[in-house]
Amino acid sequence: MPRAPRPTEKLLEVARSGSKMGRRQQFSTATKRALVDVAEEHFAGQGYAATSLDSIVAGAQVTKGALYHHFHGKQALFEAVFERVEQEACGRITEALRTREDPWDAAMDGLRAFLTVVQDPTYQRVVIQDGPAVLGYERFREQERRSTFALMQDIVRATLDSSTYDLDGAMVETFSRIFYGALSAAGESVTSADDPVLAVARIEVAVGLILDGLRVLSDQGVTPRVPST
Repeated sequence: MPRAPRPTEKLLEVARSGSKMGRRQQFSTATKRALVDVAEEHFAGQGYAATSLDSIVAGAQVTKGALYHHFHGKQALFEAVFERVEQEACGRITEALRTREDPWDAAMDGLRAFLTVVQDPTYQRVVIQDGPAVLGYERFREQERRSTFALMQDIVRATLDSSTYDLDGAMVETFSRIFYGALSAAGESVTSADDPVLAVARIEVAVGLILDGLRVLSDQGVTPRVPST
């Protein structure tokens, strides 16, 4: 198998092609991509606290000045990695949702895809473990609402909208938080399970039972009593 080009080789390829202005823009883009690539590898492998900017620029084979041209510092670079990891996760979940027309079946596929996502070591380290501490609660929630949690809300909303339930936005968010938190914790537990395959199967059965229960209650016309303020 051919060896993948190192970051510097990619940058040299860009520097030798195109117009002067085009080369400058391409070189800048390639430099930024190389920094995010290496940062993701380091943040995922050893965590935010143990990763230094020196190790990142060394891995990307660029100067620290080049890093500061694109990012204000380590936290800004982490946020770029966080956003990319979340975008990739959203892509995988969205793809799973496209295979079903029935909202209940789509919900099961989407939740199953999310369970797969949260078992990924990079997602666990960057998003679940380091994300809240590095970004801070407010910034983390802001990012979250534009990514996997937003998808979780869409899944839950589509399911509940197809039911006889009449729930307001706050209740939909409550449902979403429950599924999001439960599956995140379940996904993390799989990595330490004696039999990960069996652990995943059990989680999927549990999620299926919850959705089936909601569906049966909806079919029976049961209306949940939501407390009002």
